[in-house]
Amino acid sequence: MHSYDEPVYMISIVSRVLEVHPQTLRQYEREGLIAPGRSSGKVRLYSQRNIDEIKLVLRLTRDLGVNLAGVDAVLKLKRQIAQLEAENEELKRRLANVNEHGSVVPGKQVVAAKERKIVVVDLGE
Repeated sequence: MHSYDEPVYMISIVSRVLEVHPQTLRQYEREGLIAPGRSSGKVRLYSQRNIDEIKLVLRLTRDLGVNLAGVDAVLKLKRQIAQLEAENEELKRRLANVNEHGSVVPGKQVVAAKERKIVVVDLGE
């Protein structure tokens, strides 16, 4: 079994499975909507992640009538949300680590961690 990100599918297979013309897939690549891998011979190879991204593009364009510029904006926002969620999880992990190790004075609580600075507030005890 191949990993989710391993490029293994040729353009002819992807176009047939998704019922889309190969030129459409090439256009999506030119527009920067997808980024298939390349073999040593420069043949486009798509991963399962690429296929899922193409399915999203097709759903947005076919079902919702979004143009390619709109799809690009949606994909950029989606990536930004994923990045912010990852940063949020890292901050939660760091906050839990600080609270777990008793680095905060009793009666106070860490409420924010930003740019490697931790904000501590008095709980008013």
